[in-house]
Amino acid sequence: MFNSFFKFSQDRLGYLYKNSLFLQSIDWFILVFILLTFFVSTVMNSDAIGFFALIVMFLTFIKMLTKPNETVSFKDFEVWVIAYFMIVIISLFGSTLFTLSLKGFFKTFVYIGFYFSVAQYLKNNKDKTVWLLAAIWLCAAGESVIGFMQSFLHLDAISTWQDTSYVNPEDVISRVYGTLKPLNPNLFGGYLVCAFPVVLGSVFYFFSKRHFKCAIVSILFTLIGIYTIFQTGCRGAYLALMLIFGCAFLISAKFFWNTYKKLYISFISGVIALFVFALTFVSAIRHRFLSIFAMRNDSSNSFRFNVYHSAVEMFKDNWLLGIGVGNKNFREIYGLYMKTGFDALSAYNIYLETAVESGIFALIAFLGFLITLSKDAIKYILTAENKERIIFVSISIISIWAVMFHGLVDTIYFRPQLQFLFWTFVAIISSEIGEKKLNSEIHDV
Repeated sequence: MFNSFFKFSQDRLGYLYKNSLFLQSIDWFILVFILLTFFVSTVMNSDAIGFFALIVMFLTFIKMLTKPNETVSFKDFEVWVIAYFMIVIISLFGSTLFTLSLKGFFKTFVYIGFYFSVAQYLKNNKDKTVWLLAAIWLCAAGESVIGFMQSFLHLDAISTWQDTSYVNPEDVISRVYGTLKPLNPNLFGGYLVCAFPVVLGSVFYFFSKRHFKCAIVSILFTLIGIYTIFQTGCRGAYLALMLIFGCAFLISAKFFWNTYKKLYISFISGVIALFVFALTFVSAIRHRFLSIFAMRNDSSNSFRFNVYHSAVEMFKDNWLLGIGVGNKNFREIYGLYMKTGFDALSAYNIYLETAVESGIFALIAFLGFLITLSKDAIKYILTAENKERIIFVSISIISIWAVMFHGLVDTIYFRPQLQFLFWTFVAIISSEIGEKKLNSEIHDV
């Protein structure tokens, strides 16, 4: 259906494409606005970021209408994405707070539309993947440097959910928050975790290209990024950082274990030693990390447990279609379930949040998407021979896993700064794993 519609349009508007310098250069305009979406994410608010993403979607739609032979096809994991989106639409119309849910739905539409736009762009422009990753690298490196500088300025506390009751004032982290809007250490930590695999992956990329000076620069920014993540005080980011290094170790072993076994073990041991050193001798970081295991004795943990309990009750009462997407309607309905004094904007767990907002089938579709995507990416990493493309896919899937792992204890994932990076990584994987055709009925939809 889609391809038939586009072919009908292309047959009638193809002459515009052939006689328009703008349309023939439209891929460059799409690339520019994709990159601008990344850059403005570090300094602008959500509406402004979404505006640039909408331009990407609009230009892609114009391209599909006019450029001859442009078609769409869906991979297995993309079918799960489409199923998730359809369930969200049903949830929207079933919501008792339709107006509030509509805004949340529009955000979801922009995120998924941006994904398909980037995936469609990379389909015929795989050589530009490195441009997207380079832009993300610059954003991550720049924010890491800003956070690094903020750590020495003793900033006033922004996040109020840092329990200092049992901590020596000298051991309280001056939590850094970068330039992301709204200013929040947890958002900053989540953003750095999402983008950090690009910085770390650039070390392997430049070594594979034998650009050793660039590799050394990447190592420097990797260390700055690690330091800044610790200084965010975001405990979910600490756990996600451990996951990143664990995944990087397992994947990189494919290339280094047989030839550079001793050097490889020495490097990994050094990274572990650095992490242990930070936890052992930097008391502020040690106290912050160990508070993860304080359970109810830490007010931040206790707050989350209360929210989880209330959110589960919300899900029980709305398990089929949910309450509708968006944090505003979540807050409205959450007020009926919350314990006094424990107001919340979200469920502080992206899986629970998805179930509450759109119901059990939306959660199943979302998990189906993650599992299928991960399976396809792992298969590609294990079987492909092109080191450069393997690095690109590895960076992307590790970033996705890190965000999903962080999402067990926070819902920063739903912020546009992370969403656009997340879906870009999914698009990179989609462009690299090849055209796996579905059955003809689905393929021609």
